[in-house]
Amino acid sequence: MGQQQLLLIVLGVIIVGIAVVVGINVFTASSSQANTDAVIADLTNLASLAQQYYRKPEALGGGGNKFDGWTIPASLDTTGNGNYELSGTPSGNSFTLIGHGNENGTVDPTAKVQVTMVVGADKITSTTIDK
Repeated sequence: MGQQQLLLIVLGVIIVGIAVVVGINVFTASSSQANTDAVIADLTNLASLAQQYYRKPEALGGGGNKFDGWTIPASLDTTGNGNYELSGTPSGNSFTLIGHGNENGTVDPTAKVQVTMVVGADKITSTTIDK
């Protein structure tokens, strides 16, 4: 083989190697972001269930304008996206939900995605700890 052909083969291998590394990085970042979005969606679902409980009268099994006594339904505390917990005991007019995702974050690749959501009587605020 000529020297030019060897040089083209080496150059082709280098280009393919770079393309594979870039593809893996894009996939990792994409899966981390998708998991963060899924955890936020699950937490939003839980927050809407809590707000329903808040607005339902005590006589009908609700909170009567309080979050006292609300818990995460057992079937929703762990999903394919992650697991969810309450920070403390819900009481009064607001409480905090914490979601731990299944994917590692992009900021700290050793830590899992974590989202904190503060649920109020009329609003929901989420904060991504690591994504």
